[in-house]
Amino acid sequence: MTVDKLKMHSPDLTQHNIDQIAELFPAVVTETLDADGSPVRAVDFDALRQELSDHVVEGPQERYQLDWPGKRAAAFAANAPIAKTLRPVRAESVDFDTTKNLFIEGDNLEALKLLQESYIGKVKLIYIDPPYNTGNDFVYEDDFAESSADYLARSGQTSETGDRLVANTEANGRFHSDWLSMMYPRLRLARNLLTSNGVIVISIDDSEVSRLTSLCDEVFGADNHVETLVWKRRYGGGAKERHFASIHEYLVVYARDLSQLEELFVDLTDEQIERYFKSTDQNSTTRGPYRTQPLEPAASMGDRPNLRFPIIAPDGSELWPKRQWLWSRERVAEASERGELEFRQGTNGWQVSIKQYLNDETGARRKTKATSIVEGIYGQLGSAELKKLFSGKDLFPYAKPSALVQRLVDIFTVRDSLVLDFFAGSGSTAHGVMAQGALDRLPRRWIVVQLGEAVDAKSEAGKAGYRTIAELSRERIRLAGAQVGVGAGMLAEDLDVGFRSLRVDSTNMADVLASPDGTEQDELLGAVDSVKQDRGAEDLLFQVLLDWGLDLSLPIVREQIEGYEVFAVDDDGVMACFADSVTEAVVQAIAKRHPLRAVFKDAGFASDAARINAEQIFREVSPETEVRAI
Repeated sequence: MTVDKLKMHSPDLTQHNIDQIAELFPAVVTETLDADGSPVRAVDFDALRQELSDHVVEGPQERYQLDWPGKRAAAFAANAPIAKTLRPVRAESVDFDTTKNLFIEGDNLEALKLLQESYIGKVKLIYIDPPYNTGNDFVYEDDFAESSADYLARSGQTSETGDRLVANTEANGRFHSDWLSMMYPRLRLARNLLTSNGVIVISIDDSEVSRLTSLCDEVFGADNHVETLVWKRRYGGGAKERHFASIHEYLVVYARDLSQLEELFVDLTDEQIERYFKSTDQNSTTRGPYRTQPLEPAASMGDRPNLRFPIIAPDGSELWPKRQWLWSRERVAEASERGELEFRQGTNGWQVSIKQYLNDETGARRKTKATSIVEGIYGQLGSAELKKLFSGKDLFPYAKPSALVQRLVDIFTVRDSLVLDFFAGSGSTAHGVMAQGALDRLPRRWIVVQLGEAVDAKSEAGKAGYRTIAELSRERIRLAGAQVGVGAGMLAEDLDVGFRSLRVDSTNMADVLASPDGTEQDELLGAVDSVKQDRGAEDLLFQVLLDWGLDLSLPIVREQIEGYEVFAVDDDGVMACFADSVTEAVVQAIAKRHPLRAVFKDAGFASDAARINAEQIFREVSPETEVRAI
């Protein structure tokens, strides 16, 4: 035992405050040197001021950090509000009324902002395969992205007359800066959506892995770096590779809070089962074959006196360990009763081993510790599975194999986990989540986001009639869902292979905006129709769900009440009537259902008296209901 000195001073509130700030804004915590020249944590007040400001704040100072031209504007872009909404598209959906999955078409920066309130702290796994930086301009033309000329001037690569001062400028910085500026706000918004034990996994190659890791250190905190996995994606290198045959990519893994992340296991492969589980036990058919492990632990395990006790051998003799047992006396007794001990007599006497069955007592398959090398899943599988889905047509030649996502889903998620991919591409993530759910019978939910990027008309996809990557991705998910359902057979009823298709669009509100949260129950505003003419009732419903921060996959039922169309969401959690004129009878009928929330179209009340009467009805019939007008 050591004797620690008493602190003899009050708690270090400065460090406590820094810890609290780090939880809210990890990007503003950096390192500086104390009076002794030792590195200590400190707050970057310029960065904190930017977090709390609605405009770009200038004034960089020397500190340890990842920096690039355009970083402040990128940070501002992450916080800036947008006047957008998500509009449902039933015609592009599958099982719209019952599915819990979402396909969102639109810019993922805008989509992530719109998802903030509804899904904050709810996503268990984020997997993204962002565009690799090959020196080309990005499809994601964010407002803060600089032109080549602006970048060259800002970074000192041109003279006052515009002449270039640095050779090979396309390979020097601007593309790295653009890529970082594109990724930075998206990662910051994504972090907010993770559960306390959630993780983000990012596919990347050599070109940006070092910068990506530095960026994630800033956004998620260096202490939350779980691992950088190596994915062996192909058998051998190409003929054009001059030095090494490049056969791998990386999967960079960060946790929302590493201290909350559980141990990580993965399903045993068929090869591992065949290699290790060879013994059989006629008395335990439901648990399958087993392998054995000596009950004495490896020498590296510290000695503990409470793990030294005798075990009775089959001949009645006492068997003592040379050092100690791996299990406690109670655990050994339990294992003995369940037939999990195996005795063998050798030249040196009795030896006892543990039986590790392939299946547990419930019949569930044993898992093994996940490793940092991902093998057995090759890149060409992605293209091959798409060709099979699309009847031999090669419509997306560089798709990630769904089996890769399936492996990640197996490692990081459990039943009902929510998985997000905001660079959906060909739809491999949705496919992988559904496939893993069919395999282990543990349904998960997914949200994927894909920009409506135009397809080259001369490409195979263009020739097949697809106009955008989003359109192609939706079709792949439809086909994959049908395939997974057929493979599941009678158990397909428990699978969710549908999706609600949503599209990022401008707000449904005209300039005379009155959002649900902007109107209190006792002050339903004047009867001015603030809704755009081209927006329908279901458009308004989804904006209400967003404004209230509700799950966008909640079950929706359309009803006719007193001759009016009424939406009942989540078993009357929300009831909405967006008719152009509402009567006392329909208000009374809705109030009698005692919904948690009720919303009406503002212009649906013919007069001030009608609005006041509606308020009074709810006060008398269902005072607990939160009432809003839109």
